[in-house]
Amino acid sequence: MRTQSGRPALVLVAALMAAAGLAACTPNSGPAPSPSASTTAGPPSSSPTGSPSPDTETTSPAPSPSAAPLPSGPGQGNAELAIMIKPSETAAPTNYTLVCQNGVPAAESQHPNAAAACIAIKNNPSILSPVIGKVQACTQQYGGPQTATVTGVVDGRQVQVTFSMKDGCEIAAWNAAKDVLGSSGGAS
Repeated sequence: MRTQSGRPALVLVAALMAAAGLAACTPNSGPAPSPSASTTAGPPSSSPTGSPSPDTETTSPAPSPSAAPLPSGPGQGNAELAIMIKPSETAAPTNYTLVCQNGVPAAESQHPNAAAACIAIKNNPSILSPVIGKVQACTQQYGGPQTATVTGVVDGRQVQVTFSMKDGCEIAAWNAAKDVLGSSGGAS
């Protein structure tokens, strides 16, 4: 295999080393870990409540805050929300804080009509998790450049939703949540 110059053997050795290096970097190159295998280096630590500490690594991803939509129909009426309304892309936003306890606004609420917003959330918390999918037919009407973002917790569930006026479905979702948004945004 070795010639007078030694090059073919050197090339072969370099190629084998490169292949071995690539094999070590390729995902799934070894046996897959069993589903019961732990990814922690030591014994799992847990809090007094029995849940893993924030430093414990797990094998499953955390659920998305929007993974479970809020239930339709009456809710508990408990909410802590930050609401941001932007009249246009370049306009300064208006911010509200809404805190509801059993459908009644708390003193720290800074919302133009906190009572109506809390009642709307208690009557139907799902207004803050509108389902606007790609399979839904929406009218191609434009309601304006307004956007609204609502983040926080409603009845113990994370909420992070953005409203706009870009088509008929978005306008309908905005109108359904207008008491919570504190503004009709120009939509009728």
